[in-house]
Parts: sequence; structure tokens; C-alpha cells
Amino acid sequence: MSIRRAELEASVRCLVADRLGVDVDELAPDVSLVDDLAADSLDFVEIAIAIEGELGVSVPQRLLDDVRTCGDLVHATLEVARGAPGRRGDPTRVVVRARVAGPVGALERVVALTPYAIQTIAEDARRMGRGAVLELTLLASADDVALVWVERRFSALSAHGIQVKVRRERQLVARTRASPG
Repeated sequence: MSIRRAELEASVRCLVADRLGVDVDELAPDVSLVDDLAADSLDFVEIAIAIEGELGVSVPQRLLDDVRTCGDLVHATLEVARGAPGRRGDPTRVVVRARVAGPVGALERVVALTPYAIQTIAEDARRMGRGAVLELTLLASADDVALVWVERRFSALSAHGIQVKVRRERQLVARTRASPG
């Protein structure tokens, strides 16, 4: 899947307009988010969280530090989105069913693996304690790159006595029987 600049720019502009309470038409590429719209560091964090939640693209702080204009933000977001591993096994598109089972119960959720989701799932697993099992099931269409990427995100849990299992869901194949007749 290719990332189209026009679509990404429109999405980013809508998110910025919503967070800063301005009209989308005011957000030309050269509009300074800091000088013209008085955005502060908290606004940038909220915008980055919105971009991650809505577009599945995590813009790191080091790039946000250089953002001054709406165009800069679009460029940084596009740069990160295009830098994902070939769009195959793209971590910004990995969806998992995470099930954590331990001595005190079980939790299950289906999420896109954003950095926030990874942190939350890991915290849930640590709260379950030693002996807990974290099962992460990716869509059947996930490739090997995605599997390895997910395994690495949660590998540190083994130091806490938590077993991590990563697998693809089985593809269900509909079978039709020929009816006699």
C-alpha cells in the first residue's frame, strides 16, 4: 500500500485543526503552528497522539522538535510513514489479539500495535505476575517481518517470568459441499 501525500496531508490538517480549534482552511503548509496558532509543547504531544491513533504513524519527539509549520508536520509524518519496513510487516499496521492469562485472571483485547498499546499490554502482563502467559495473535495476512517485529517488542517480558507466544491466526477456509442431486 503506498502512502499518498495528498491523503496524509488532508488527514493531518484535520487532526491539527481539531486539536487547535481552528478551521482546516487556515492550515496552509506555511502556517506556523507555534507563531500563528500559538501551539505549545502540550499541543504537539496531543497532535502526535492523534496522528498515532488515527493514522497509525508514530512521529518521534526528535522530529516533532523540528516542526514549526503545518507543512513541516505533514513532511515529518510522511517521512515516518514511508520509513516503515517496506509496508510489508509494517508495524504501524499490525493488529493483534492480545490475551494475558495469569494466576489472578485474564485480559483480552484487540488493538493496533501503537507504542502506547505495546506499553499498555506489557504493563498488563507484568501486573499478572510471574507465570503469566501473553498470547499475541496477528491476522493471518501478517508476514514474517511483522511476527519478528512483535516478538521483539515483547521480548523483555521473559525477564519478568512471563511467557510470550506470537502466532498468526489460522485462516478459515470456507468449504462448500456439493449437494446430492
